[in-house]
Amino acid sequence: MNKLRVGIVGAGKIFAGSHAPAWINNPHTDIVAICDAHLPNAEEQARVLGVDKVYRDYIEMMEREQLDVIGVTTPNAYHAEVSIAALERGIHVFCEKPDAISEGEALKMAEAAKRSGKLLMVMRNNRFTPQAQFLKRYIASGAMGEIYTGRTGWLRRRGIPGRGGWFTTKALSGGGPLIDLGVHMIDVAIWLMGSPRPVAVSGAAYTKFADAKVQISEDSRFGTTQEGGVYDVEDLATGFIRFDNGASLQIEFSWASNVEDDLKFLELRGAKAGCSMKGQELKLMTEIEDVLCDITPRFKGAEIAPHRRNIDHFIDCVLGKAEPINSPESGVDMIRILQAIYESARIGAEVRLD
Repeated sequence: MNKLRVGIVGAGKIFAGSHAPAWINNPHTDIVAICDAHLPNAEEQARVLGVDKVYRDYIEMMEREQLDVIGVTTPNAYHAEVSIAALERGIHVFCEKPDAISEGEALKMAEAAKRSGKLLMVMRNNRFTPQAQFLKRYIASGAMGEIYTGRTGWLRRRGIPGRGGWFTTKALSGGGPLIDLGVHMIDVAIWLMGSPRPVAVSGAAYTKFADAKVQISEDSRFGTTQEGGVYDVEDLATGFIRFDNGASLQIEFSWASNVEDDLKFLELRGAKAGCSMKGQELKLMTEIEDVLCDITPRFKGAEIAPHRRNIDHFIDCVLGKAEPINSPESGVDMIRILQAIYESARIGAEVRLD
């Protein structure tokens, strides 16, 4: 069969480091054009990947290249407009997270996907780790019982991406670590909990490190630092989510805070067992024959990176070989949660979603 013709919109570090390896290694895809508003970015990635066509205008690329698929790796503020433009032209869309920077934009994306009949999928790579896939099966088996509460977060001691650039400019990013990191861990937690419907949130957000000079996390390499640039987002957010089935989830995300170590974690507590995942280490806490037991599953190192697994899954869905693991509608719900947490932080009170 002919390969799917892929066009890329946004040729920065996120594309180069996380998306490009997936597109070029999938046997069903061929990157035929790359677009970036900063043309040298497109030209550099085209040179590295052996792509002939580069563009500064994504509409021109879409209308000239007979594309089957668009990969969107722009700053967050442009996710909706690029995705909608592609869907309206009958092109499937795979977009980097977050879905959009407002609920309204996410809703328009979902509506455009429905009208077009084309697939819209947003990156949810943390669902594709070996640990998360195992937990999904383990929970589905009933081994953990009812999942009634959880705790998740992603903390960096000093890891602000591109300080002064688009990451720290709310008009372009939509926010700080809550929308950057929170979308990952909140999503995988709710997915593992069985996708209950959120009904209320409360949150707090803080900006304390706008002038921080020290950066120790490798994650700070994303984006480009701009001295004297904008920093109008939070660098730490905490919160609490209530669901329609009575379950709850505590959250905490930081780009910079005075903690001992960087930590990415997820804890879920069920009536029969609990789980704790710190980094890539997973533990199960349960009771066997009236004895409390801690179990540490062993996983081989990921042979294929989760980002690549997510894009491979997207392509399988485009080809009719799989059903999508996430939907545009679930993306609308995610942005509603994030926006409500920001609003709760602003007004100092719980925000209802029901």
